[in-house]
Amino acid sequence: MPEETRGKVIDGKAISAEYRAELKDEVAKLKAEHPGFAPGLAIVQIGDRDDSNRYIKHKLAAAEEIGITANHYKLSKESTIQQVLSKIEDLNNDPTVHGIIVQMPPDSVVPMDQDTLANAVVPTKDVDGLHVHNAGKLARGELDSCFIPCTPKGCMVLLDRSDVKVEGKRAVVMGRSKIVGAPMSDLLRGHHATVTVCHSRTQVPASVVAEADIVIVAIGKARMVKRDWIKDGAVVIDCGINFIEDATAKSGRRLVGDVDYNDVKEVASQITPVPGGVGPMTVAMLMSNTLEGAKRELKTAKNSNLWRMRYLPLTPLDPVPSDIDVSRAQTPKDVSELSQELSLLPSEIDFYGKKKAKVSLSILDRLKDQSNGKYVVVAGITPTPLGEGKSTTTIGLCQALGAQLKKNVFACVRQPSQGPTFGIKGGAAGGGYSQVIPMEEFNLHLTGDIHAITASNNLLAAAIDARMFHEATQTDSALYGRLVPSKNGVRKFSPIQMNRLKKLGIDKTNPDELTEDEICKFARLDIDLSTLTWQRVMDTNDRYLRKITIGQSPTEKGITRTAQFDITVASEIMAILALTTNLGDMRQRLGRIVVASDKSGNPVTAEDVGVSGALTVLMKDAIRPNLMQTLEGTPVFVHAGPFANIAHGNSSILADKIALKLVGPDGFVVTEAGFGADIGMEKFFNIKCRYSGLQPNAVVLVATVRALKMHGGGPTVLAGQPLPKEYNEEHLDLVQEGFCNLRKQIENASFFGVPCVVAINRFRSDTDKEVELIQRLSKEAGAFDAVAATHFTHGGAGAADLARALERACQQPSDFKFLYDLQIPIEDKIATIARKIYGADGIELSEDAQKAVNRYRSQGFNDLPICMAKTHLSLSHDPTKKGTPTGFTLPIRDVRASVGAGFLYPLVGTMSTMPGLPTRPCFFDIDIDPETEVITGLF
Repeated sequence: MPEETRGKVIDGKAISAEYRAELKDEVAKLKAEHPGFAPGLAIVQIGDRDDSNRYIKHKLAAAEEIGITANHYKLSKESTIQQVLSKIEDLNNDPTVHGIIVQMPPDSVVPMDQDTLANAVVPTKDVDGLHVHNAGKLARGELDSCFIPCTPKGCMVLLDRSDVKVEGKRAVVMGRSKIVGAPMSDLLRGHHATVTVCHSRTQVPASVVAEADIVIVAIGKARMVKRDWIKDGAVVIDCGINFIEDATAKSGRRLVGDVDYNDVKEVASQITPVPGGVGPMTVAMLMSNTLEGAKRELKTAKNSNLWRMRYLPLTPLDPVPSDIDVSRAQTPKDVSELSQELSLLPSEIDFYGKKKAKVSLSILDRLKDQSNGKYVVVAGITPTPLGEGKSTTTIGLCQALGAQLKKNVFACVRQPSQGPTFGIKGGAAGGGYSQVIPMEEFNLHLTGDIHAITASNNLLAAAIDARMFHEATQTDSALYGRLVPSKNGVRKFSPIQMNRLKKLGIDKTNPDELTEDEICKFARLDIDLSTLTWQRVMDTNDRYLRKITIGQSPTEKGITRTAQFDITVASEIMAILALTTNLGDMRQRLGRIVVASDKSGNPVTAEDVGVSGALTVLMKDAIRPNLMQTLEGTPVFVHAGPFANIAHGNSSILADKIALKLVGPDGFVVTEAGFGADIGMEKFFNIKCRYSGLQPNAVVLVATVRALKMHGGGPTVLAGQPLPKEYNEEHLDLVQEGFCNLRKQIENASFFGVPCVVAINRFRSDTDKEVELIQRLSKEAGAFDAVAATHFTHGGAGAADLARALERACQQPSDFKFLYDLQIPIEDKIATIARKIYGADGIELSEDAQKAVNRYRSQGFNDLPICMAKTHLSLSHDPTKKGTPTGFTLPIRDVRASVGAGFLYPLVGTMSTMPGLPTRPCFFDIDIDPETEVITGLF
């Protein structure tokens, strides 16, 4: 080899500096292209070793230079391995962290297994490349889907930047450590070198090394490799770090490698020095891996709208079996598979068994820059005993959009109450071949959200009665002393008590400084019992709890009162769950719940009672939407289930928001509004969309031939009696007369500026002429399209034409607007809804209603939206009036406030908030096989 080509130095410092500058430019470019892009590195250190501190300092400096956010988590030497693993798990679940390293070796009092620590880091954040998952992928040659350990990766960059071709060359790796030797050999093999590994048991290693074109040395023995080991012209990469004594050095020692540098450079064509060779590259590669992790996450976010969905095949039977039999005949995907299809991160999902799960609100942060999909609400004509099939249409439409049109689609539906499930209605998972499955899971408990609401609601009820009892039986000083007790000679207000002081205008923090008057104001809520509206709840139909007497035990000292139970879904906390936008918002809403007025007319809130923080704790899991699937494997969020009369009757804002991000800009989110469009749809627009800030793209309005016949004057339908023949025969005149109700609901949708598609949920007895008549009249009334669908019988295939029509409708411009301004008087908002949506001539407020309006206005609640509580069986207040009643004045019996949820609800007539059980409830048919645990009787 010519002398001028010998011993060329591979300058690791220069190459590293060049590489880091490239990383810095790439980070800056990505941040400019993707606002919010922020690569994050977490460094976990156990103990306080000096060498570890130095290494970490270099890593933090490099991260800052490049634009990577690096955080150092220093745990004490006394930490247990469980504490370290807990910290690693927290970082695994942190979406802002893209890379995690555990600084080795751990400097702990109790020895810690390094493999255990390395494998605790989730593979997708293992930027050290030490997890067995990444090691396995590297060994298999899957270089593009794993993290490569930093030192071997740095060696490959040095070879590449020095124009050393690896492919086809003979390479020898000296050493087989997990950190350098073993992955280095895998990496060279992955780049098509012929690789030999020398180790402590290798016989005559010098003879093996002498045949190599490329030599990588990592054996931990100072200057072991001499020139006579190296073939003339070979490339030598020295990964060794050894200290030898040197009297000339300030520290008395100096750093050398595993190669005798001055000796070997005489024969090597290129060689790395120590220091200044491989060392600087290791930190640069750590930064490179962290950036790569962030880029993968960015790609995942971009590709989250490219679902690879495995749709479940349907083989519909004729006649259609019972809902439970249809559900049982389908084998659902494991929800773990579904979560992977949706590109959810492991930290974003908690499994409740194999078929349901809760998802994290952190998805919204991760996908905050993702454009929303198309937002669709399914509503219906005024309900009849014949049923219109809104839930079935919602699910069938989503099955069609997904399995038939191959669109990303999410259904967002309400969680059903167990009251109707065991009472008279049965399940609420859809029907026929358009269902949420497994229907048993859907209808029974799910993940316990309703139970959490029950517990939260009743804690507040118990707190109110206990407070009234204690105020009635104690002096001011005794009451205050127990509310703010002395602990270890010190009295202090809790944070929630500080909030009450602030509300009262008492600017003091020392409990001992309050005056007697201030003590009285603080300690006494002074609730006016006649204004108390908060009731206990349970998720069971029980007519005997509609009116009860509480406080009859002798321990309550004769302080009794009349009270009642509502069904849980009527609780304001359910409405809060449906309208909240994050945990902080929920905490504030729960605190704003008005339970009564005091004797001076001021509102008394859950915050005043001191329980709102505890209520939030009970609701912390319920706030996360529940993930399930349809019969054809498309995803469903089941979350919240507020009443559609005294509340707004829609599933949660959070479920809709997360779904809109997950489906991506070309996808669809279909949600259902309770009861008819005059109730559920109006509240969806005027209440839900106000608080969510979301703008819908289309309305799907569900109608049936049978229901329109009833609105057109068809015979009364009686439970248990055969269906009158008019509903099974062609009667165009009844359809024409009853169309007035559908026309009015189409008009109602038009008030909000949103395109409307009419879905004709077709039955076998419907004739072509009846369907064609509805289609023609709907288009004349202003509907974008009107399409017949047979999703109950055929699943998604039966709603494919409806799905195509909806897709076209969503391409139309939407001029969404609210029906009224919040700032106008309460009476005017009520009148606007009555006139425009119901067709009333006006409203008439009772004396009680007017007093309530005046009280709420004086308390600062004028600007809340209106949630009308009226019968769902008619556009008017009279449930017997079908079609489109006219010439009526809407009577407002009373007005109540759900301040926490954020609306006022006028009462039109009497609203039952606790259903009763019929003579023969559904529970007669419900049972379980003790051996197979199969549930029977649900429908």
